[in-house]
This record gives sequence, C-alpha cells and structure tokens, in this order.
Amino acid sequence: MAGSLWTRRHFLVSTALAGGAATGLRAPSTAAQSVSTGTSPPGPATGLVPVELSVNGHSYQLLVEPRVTLLDALREHIGLTGTKKGCDMGACGACTVISDGRRINACLTLAVRQQGRDIVTVEGLAQDGRLHPMQQAFLDHDGYQCGYCTSGQIMSAVALIQEGRTTSDAMIREHMSGNLCRCGAYPNIVDAIKSVASAQTASGSGG
Repeated sequence: MAGSLWTRRHFLVSTALAGGAATGLRAPSTAAQSVSTGTSPPGPATGLVPVELSVNGHSYQLLVEPRVTLLDALREHIGLTGTKKGCDMGACGACTVISDGRRINACLTLAVRQQGRDIVTVEGLAQDGRLHPMQQAFLDHDGYQCGYCTSGQIMSAVALIQEGRTTSDAMIREHMSGNLCRCGAYPNIVDAIKSVASAQTASGSGG
C-alpha cells in the first residue's frame, strides 16, 4: 500500500523521537535503582562490584561484573542506547563517546575504569530541546544513510572540532577514519563537520 511506505528520513526521525522519549522516562535515580536491587550485597560472593558513572551530567550507581564494558553499562544498565554496538572490538567507531573531553570507543574500556570521568553520549548533546549544531549539520547535509553509525560519527566529529583538526578536508578524513560508514556517506559527513567548524570560527572571530 502506498500509505505504508516511509522515507528514510521519516524512519530516522521517528526512531530518534522514540529513543528520546524512552530516555526521558528514565530519571537517574530510577536507572540506578533498577540495577541496584537484590538481596545479596556486592562482593566476591556475587561477583558484582559497585560502579559510579557520571554520564551527561547525571550520576549513576551501578552493580556490575568487573568485566562489563562502558558500552554495555550505558546500553544495558543505564538505558542509553544511542551509543551503538557495532563490531564490539574498536574497529568501527559506532560506540564513540567523549570521556573527559577525549573521544573513546566505549567497547574497549571497562566501566570500572571510567569512574570519576565526565562521560558524554549522543543523548547529552541536545540542550533545552534544541539539537547540537553537529546533529543539525548532519541533518542539513544528509550525513547519514542507514543511520546506524551516525551517533558515533557525531560524537567523534564534536571532539574533532574541539581538537582543532578541521583545517582541511584531508585532515578531517584522516582523523575521522576510525568511524566507519558502510553506506559511504563520507563526503556529506565532511561537509557537515566543515559547516560547524566554519560557523564556530566565524562566531569566535566576531565575538
């Protein structure tokens, strides 16, 4: 039926709205309580360890196995599923987050190693109901196709600008090379990053 056909943009926007609604339903205290319930205290008998993570300005108290990665802690214990699990071995960049201002692959670090750090995920970029400039640029320049890698691409791009590595197309491509787009939207991704970098440079020079 013609009425049942969705465009790719409709699908991605509806998915983003659904994910945002689900995230909005989870207060930090609720997320923490959901993983802290149980009759046995943490310790050798249970194999669980207490972990406190600061994510997007909120503190989460978790009980996890010592081997749980930051990626699994974010997705399965806190409920922030915007960070995607791709290769699970640090090769694709879909799980990129920012930790203390540095972009990292969440699948390659243990949750317990991220205690005391300020972690930002894609859910933490939008402020006051407005998209982050990089999120808006990816929409404006069509910097996605299937959308699976997009959150990691955006997080890496935000950090890339903070690192000052946007002086040329070649530099952008080189330092974004850890984020794979199997759909091949690389030219549009570069354009999105350049547009944000240019706007920030113009704003800085004018201010």
